Amino acid sequence: MTPPAPHSPDGAAGLPVAPGLVPLLADAGVLAPRVDRRVVRLSALAMLVAAGASLAARWMLTLIDLCTNISWYGRFSTAHSSPADNELGAWGLLVPVAGGVLVGIMARYGSKAIRGHGIPEAMEQILKNESRIPARVLFLKPLSAAVSIGTGGPFGAEGPIISTGGALGSLVGQFTKITAMERKTLLAAGACAGMTAIFGTPVAAVLLAVELLLFELRPRSLIPVAAAAVTAMGFHAAFAGTAPIFPMPTPEPAAPVALLAYAAVGALVGLAAVGVTRLVYAIEDAFERLPVHWMWWPALGAIVVGAVGLLDRRTLGVGYENISGVLSGGIIGWSLAALMILKFISWSVSLGSGTSGGTLAPLLTIGGALGALLGAGLRLLFPDLPIDPRVAALVGMAAMFAGASRALLTSVVFAFEATRQPLGLVPILGGSAAAYLVSCLTMRHTIMTEKIERRGVRVPSEYAADHLDGVLVRDAASAAVVALAADLTVAEARG
Repeated sequence: MTPPAPHSPDGAAGLPVAPGLVPLLADAGVLAPRVDRRVVRLSALAMLVAAGASLAARWMLTLIDLCTNISWYGRFSTAHSSPADNELGAWGLLVPVAGGVLVGIMARYGSKAIRGHGIPEAMEQILKNESRIPARVLFLKPLSAAVSIGTGGPFGAEGPIISTGGALGSLVGQFTKITAMERKTLLAAGACAGMTAIFGTPVAAVLLAVELLLFELRPRSLIPVAAAAVTAMGFHAAFAGTAPIFPMPTPEPAAPVALLAYAAVGALVGLAAVGVTRLVYAIEDAFERLPVHWMWWPALGAIVVGAVGLLDRRTLGVGYENISGVLSGGIIGWSLAALMILKFISWSVSLGSGTSGGTLAPLLTIGGALGALLGAGLRLLFPDLPIDPRVAALVGMAAMFAGASRALLTSVVFAFEATRQPLGLVPILGGSAAAYLVSCLTMRHTIMTEKIERRGVRVPSEYAADHLDGVLVRDAASAAVVALAADLTVAEARG
C-alpha cells in the first residue's frame, strides 16, 4: 500500500477530501482558500447582483425625487428637485412629520429591519444569521428611505441603497446552492455595487466591503466583489456620467509644514467624530425611554427636522450640493458654521428616532464644514501657514468618516475618488490616520457597531494572519500518521 503524500492543499496531512466538502471546509477555515471554478461562478452571480443593485439605486433616486416633488411642491414629477428650494414657510414643518408617520407605519407593519441607516443591520445578518436578509427588506428599505429623504429627512441615499444591494445579494444567495460564506460575498457585492452606483467610487466601495462587511481579505471573496464594483461603475457612468460627484478646484501641492497642519485638523475632526457618535447613541437612548410606541418616534424626530429646516432649508434632504459648496469654498464663515451645527442637530435627532436613512452624506457635510472652519482658523492664526481651507475641508470630510466608522482605507480612497484630486491624497491620508488614532484611543465601538454590540454581537475589529495556517500536521504531530486504504478490511488492518 502506498501511503498518501504528507501534505496537499486538499486536506490535512495529505488525506484526500471529497470534492463536495472542499467549499464547506474552506468556509470553516480547515482548508486554505481556493480559487477555482466556484469563484468564477460566484463572480458571475456578483455581476448580476451588481446590475440589479445599480438599477435599484437609479429607481430609488427617482423615487426620492418623486416624493420630494409631491410633498414639497405638489406636483407629480420625477425631475430632480431639492426640499431646500421650497416656499411653504411654516407649513413646511408638517412635511417631515408626515414622512415620519409613514416610515413608522412601514417599520411596524412591514419590517422593523428598515429602521436605521442599513450598514449595522447588514453586519448583524452577516455575523449572526449566515447573511440571510428577509426578502421584504429589499422593497421596504428603499421605499421607506425615499419617503424619509423625500419629505426632508437629512440623510443620504447611500446607506439605504447599500442595504438594498446587500439584501438583493443575500436573496440571490438564498435561492442558489452556495455556502454561507459565498452568500456573504454576494451580500457584500450587492452592497458594494449600491455604493458605487450612487457615488461612482468603485475602489472605495470594495474597501468598504472588506472593512465593514467581509471581515477578510481573500481572493475568493475579493474577486467577486471587485467584479461587482466594476459592473456598477459601468451603470453609474451610463446613468450619471463620469465626472466626480464632488468637484472642487485643483489645490496646490502641500508643503511639509502644511501636512502637519492637515494631520492636526484630522485629529481634531476625529475627536469630534467620537463626540458625534456618542451623542447620536445618547439621543437614541433618550428615545428608548419615551412612554410612546417606537412607531411614533420617527414622527417626533421629524418635528426637529422641520423646525431646523425653518431656520436653514439647506439642512433638508440629501444635501450633496452642500458638500460640493464646502469643498469648492462657496460656503464660508458663519453660513458654514450654521450649516454644520444645524445639520448635526437635525440628522442626529432624526437618526436617533429610528427612521430610515443613510449616515455617510451627513457625516461628510459635518466633517467637511468642520475641516474648512479649522483650516480657515489656522490660516487666520498663522498667516504664513500654507494651508488651503478647501483641502482642510476635504481632510475633515474623510477624517469624520474614518473616526466615526474606523473604515480608514475606505475614507481615504472615497475622498480621492469622489473629487479626483490626487494632490489631496497625502493630506487626506495624514488627517484620516490621525482621526483613526484618536478614535481608537477614545472610543470602544463605532457608529456602525455600537448598536449591534449592545445586542451581544461581537464585531471583528482586526485582521491578522492565522499562525496555525502555516503549521503542517507533519511538523506538529507527535506520532507518525498511519493511513489506511478505503477498501482495507478490519482483518487486514489488524494484520
